[in-house]
Amino acid sequence: MDQLSAINVFVKAAELRSFVAAGASLGLSASAVGKRIAALERSLGARLFQRTTRRIVLTESGHLFLERCRRILDELQDAQAMLSQAQRTPRGTLRIGLPVIGYRFLLPLLPQFRRLYPQVELDLDFNDRIVDVVESGMDAVIRSGVLPDSSLMSRRLGPFHFVLCASPDYLAPRGTPHTPAQLQTHDALRFRFPTTGKLQPWSLSGVEGDAGQSVSAVLTCNNMEALRAAAIGGMGIAYMPEFLARDAIEDGRLVSLLPAFMETPGQFSILWPSSRQLSPKLRVWVDFLSERLFVSP
Repeated sequence: MDQLSAINVFVKAAELRSFVAAGASLGLSASAVGKRIAALERSLGARLFQRTTRRIVLTESGHLFLERCRRILDELQDAQAMLSQAQRTPRGTLRIGLPVIGYRFLLPLLPQFRRLYPQVELDLDFNDRIVDVVESGMDAVIRSGVLPDSSLMSRRLGPFHFVLCASPDYLAPRGTPHTPAQLQTHDALRFRFPTTGKLQPWSLSGVEGDAGQSVSAVLTCNNMEALRAAAIGGMGIAYMPEFLARDAIEDGRLVSLLPAFMETPGQFSILWPSSRQLSPKLRVWVDFLSERLFVSP
């Protein structure tokens, strides 16, 4: 248990980036935290932190060890929850990875999740890079598009739709397109996938391939929020998820274009390691999102 205690101290110090803060959280002195981590480093034969007078920084070995330690503590927590009658209520920390724009559809649901499961703490990583769920120590990730073959378990969430939109200020002098062919006289704002470098195609019914290819691109970027801001600013026509543009369309900052041609849905899924038993906290998270995200009225 001394080794396990040292691991717990190490994880807390790494998360808080301070021996003093870790000690205060665990009821230990900063000196006691430093001694336990020094003893752990000696037993491992590797330095876990670079120390200065002002801060501590994880070494490369420390980063690798941290992810393994998190998984060890999570597994221990889950084992205790499953074996103890008193621990059947979902509890503990859930580490979830999701795309940057995920806050748009997820945050409105979190107060309800909190009310239902007050003992579950959420640690959300908003990042557009592809995360290795197992190696990163994540409990689950939310991803869009076609899923690659893997050993991960997955559950599809409700589909969402895309919209073509532009600001009234942009459309006033240029005119509003009523057919895909009329897009050719306009300026396009294009999204480039950060993971592949490819442009997101504009999928319109009745148009083969990327309808945006024939539109002059005045801006290309790999951040959907920036694309939305550029569209609101009057730079051109953008193609984005409806949940991202919804509030701006409702208050008149953006105008939805060619709605009759927008028939291709998008798809998010939640994925988690298949080698890991679905813990109570992860089970309620998966069920909660499956029942509420992108559900049509």
